[in-house]
Amino acid sequence: MTHYAHSGTRDDRSDWQSLPDHLQAVEGLARARGVPLRLGAAAALAGRLHDLGKYDPAFDRVLRGAPGPVVDHSTAGGRVLLDPASGCPQFAAEALAQAILGHHAGLPDTDTGADNSCLRQRIGRPGAVLDPEWTTHLPADFGAVAAELAARVRRDRSKAGFDLSVAVRMVFSCLVDADFRDTEAFYDALEGRARDRDWPGLQELLPDLQARFNAHMAGFDATTGLNRLRADILCHVRAKAAMPPGLFTLSVPTGGGKTLASLGFALDHAARHGHRRIIHAIPYTSIIDQTVKVFGEVLGPERVLEHHGALETEQLRPGSRDKIRQAMEDWAAPLVVTTNVQLFESLFAARPARARKLHNIAGSVIVLDEAQCLPRTLLAPTLAMIDTLCAQYGCTVVLCTATQPAFDSRHLRDGGLDLAGRELAPDPEALAGQLRRARIVQGGAMEDGALIAALAQRPQGFVIVNSRKHALALYQAAGAAGLEGLIHLTTRQYPAHRRKIIESIKTRLKDGAPCRLIATSLIEAGVDLDFPCGWRAEAGLDSVIQAAGRVNREGKRPVETSVLTVFSAPDNAPPGDVAQLAKAMRGVAEQFDDLLAPAAIRDWFEKVYWQAGPKRLDPQGLRDRFTFDGRSTNFAFRSVAEAYRMIDSPMVPVIIAREPEAQGWVGKLWDDWEKSGTLARALQPFTVQIPQKARDTLRANGKGEFRAPDLRGDAFFVLTDPALYREDFGLWWEQAEYLSADQSFV
Repeated sequence: MTHYAHSGTRDDRSDWQSLPDHLQAVEGLARARGVPLRLGAAAALAGRLHDLGKYDPAFDRVLRGAPGPVVDHSTAGGRVLLDPASGCPQFAAEALAQAILGHHAGLPDTDTGADNSCLRQRIGRPGAVLDPEWTTHLPADFGAVAAELAARVRRDRSKAGFDLSVAVRMVFSCLVDADFRDTEAFYDALEGRARDRDWPGLQELLPDLQARFNAHMAGFDATTGLNRLRADILCHVRAKAAMPPGLFTLSVPTGGGKTLASLGFALDHAARHGHRRIIHAIPYTSIIDQTVKVFGEVLGPERVLEHHGALETEQLRPGSRDKIRQAMEDWAAPLVVTTNVQLFESLFAARPARARKLHNIAGSVIVLDEAQCLPRTLLAPTLAMIDTLCAQYGCTVVLCTATQPAFDSRHLRDGGLDLAGRELAPDPEALAGQLRRARIVQGGAMEDGALIAALAQRPQGFVIVNSRKHALALYQAAGAAGLEGLIHLTTRQYPAHRRKIIESIKTRLKDGAPCRLIATSLIEAGVDLDFPCGWRAEAGLDSVIQAAGRVNREGKRPVETSVLTVFSAPDNAPPGDVAQLAKAMRGVAEQFDDLLAPAAIRDWFEKVYWQAGPKRLDPQGLRDRFTFDGRSTNFAFRSVAEAYRMIDSPMVPVIIAREPEAQGWVGKLWDDWEKSGTLARALQPFTVQIPQKARDTLRANGKGEFRAPDLRGDAFFVLTDPALYREDFGLWWEQAEYLSADQSFV
């Protein structure tokens, strides 16, 4: 009997894909992806065994579309490996079994799962009845596979379990990507489609990219003191590119040119050591477009891939053809600009589509911009992942901060990183003095009326508060007070709109026109604005320092008159974790007159990080939920994936199609030949992230709808009532119910 993996269109099955052909193809593709990770044999075996359950004759009924029970074809390969008769060492069998069992439903936990989805429960159920032909795929020897996996585990017992769990993730990524690619290729050939999926390799592009970078930097005016200092920093940083790969810090105060310096280092370091790509991760989606624009201008926009979580194509409706739709990205591009959320939640993901990119993260130079923004409550598992990527998968990770590294093992004893001697910047403490542009003063309690009165006294200035709600209320009150040149900047506005607003702010500041900005923290990291003064609601000292970096950024005004005033907002208390950070900041302010002094910053880190201990840096105990005793494993892949959330309240996207470009892309949602990943990337600049309940309210009141749901599922939600999007402050989702009630009387 001939067994098949995928059905075609002909009744005689002449265009169907045979199961041996599919297994052989996936084995080869998985091996190719695993070889750079030194996991080629393990990935190949996972590919060879992943669909053994399709040797059950009952699966043929599924392919023919005949009615009957669902056939579990993903468990058989793992069950075969875990049978002692297979001869596979137990730890290797468990590792590969989890990857195989997860290639559709996602990586399972080993021993937990109330929904009967864990490894032990699935293996313990009655298995498929397989045609004996399956035995031809079982190797006679598992030595190479076991040796590869064992080599990915360090001798330090405290790290062994986590190390092996990452190896499983990497094998899983190789398998999932290989399975997607072969299935996609089969259906493309069947339906006469051709895809351009190949990106040029970073190494072949580097001579041109370095030349472009050098030409761009040569275009800066070298006559100003600030630009000369930035050039000196860049030269010093690039000179260290020959250092061995691994962990680095880049501690340069705001205004010192960290972004371009880190890019120059990444290009030179990759050229010297053969890295496969450069990944630049940013804490906020609000500044991704600015970084992408800068990198595009320097290196060429066609070389830069932007990817964050504004739209996820995993929400596509299920079905055999949807399986072959490309996931958002496999990150095969030579240079990726993404968010911390997308990067680290992918690294801890259990779902196939999100974990698919992991094998392409290996061998990368990863720049973590504003690294101090990594969430404290996830810090221990996050640092463990960074450590393993550098130690085992050829990554170099650069921790960029405007202050100093918070994660050095000399201070952060439990789970800290070995950063001794790995600073790229020249004398960070001296730079703090040389790049001093502003003063921070304490303003005490200030209600909105007091803030508006203070802002009215200065033709140019900004106020940063801790929530979108407070920013909107303050903006409306300031507008009612008649303040001239009032501008609101918030994540209520879609990125393309914010980009235009930021350009208008820069023009106003340059021309000396009235410019009074009310914003959330989105302007603090990486937004190049230069105000004469500002006010910042109490938050962590790192945020306050970032806000100060928007005051006199270019150093053209006296430091004495360039002031950031920190205030408390009595009627708008900061949310949970921000309140704790603000309390620590107040404690530092009581001891130090100068909050920008290195000693004050060290004291803040001591209070917030170094004294926090594991209960605050990993309150859920995620890092320790991957154990390996040398023989067997216990990995909580699915449980940890559900718990590892960098954003506490999940947000969902709403597409604002008020510009012709956005309308054009929305119109293509009904074209079945358009890839959802392509459409999602194109529409990212026109999306606003809002709470799930708020989007449900919009939909219930007829203010928005999912477009092309039969083709795209719940992936693309478009605002249908333009009255809810305001030019001055963006999406006013709170008014969805009110407007519906009001309109019902018309």
